[in-house]
Amino acid sequence: MNAGTAPMEYGSKNKIHPKKFALWVACAGITMMFASLTSSYLVRRAAGNWLEFPLPVVFWYSTVVIVASSVALHFAYTSFKNGREQAYRWLLSAAFVLGFAFLALQYQGWVALKEMGVAINTNPSGSFVYVISGIHAAHILGGIGALLVALLHAWSLPYKVTQQRKLRFEMTLTYWHFVDFLWVYLFFFFISQS
Repeated sequence: MNAGTAPMEYGSKNKIHPKKFALWVACAGITMMFASLTSSYLVRRAAGNWLEFPLPVVFWYSTVVIVASSVALHFAYTSFKNGREQAYRWLLSAAFVLGFAFLALQYQGWVALKEMGVAINTNPSGSFVYVISGIHAAHILGGIGALLVALLHAWSLPYKVTQQRKLRFEMTLTYWHFVDFLWVYLFFFFISQS
């Protein structure tokens, strides 16, 4: 390194933090996985022997809940950055609770499917819905783990906006918005196919 050249900081405009880059690469990989699953759905549907059924209404509710969770988390982040400590803590708590509510509603959706006569092994059409929404739920669990860590920091550590805490919160926010958007895509994909 030249004596007159200072090392670049990750916070500068020209560099992305390696952890953020790794998260974006992971999100790109997850996107490709779900793109291949929905493509497989379309190919299998065209092959015939396909049971048509409406998506249970509870999936509409779960979609609203996950979007509300994402909105709450976004406002928790802006409150964190702007020094509104209580709003930050309570909005983060709301996002966490709504994330769990989403999972509970997804489970109710699977129960409703079974009650409609669409079990996981009845027909490939039902199997795809269970598997795709189940894999998405597993990714939501990962996000809930990140939210739990953020929640523990919010309620147990003294409030202070540091670069490390800001980065951690930004990554949690990015991932949570990603799984939110992913579910909205999957939901409208299923709706358009039924």
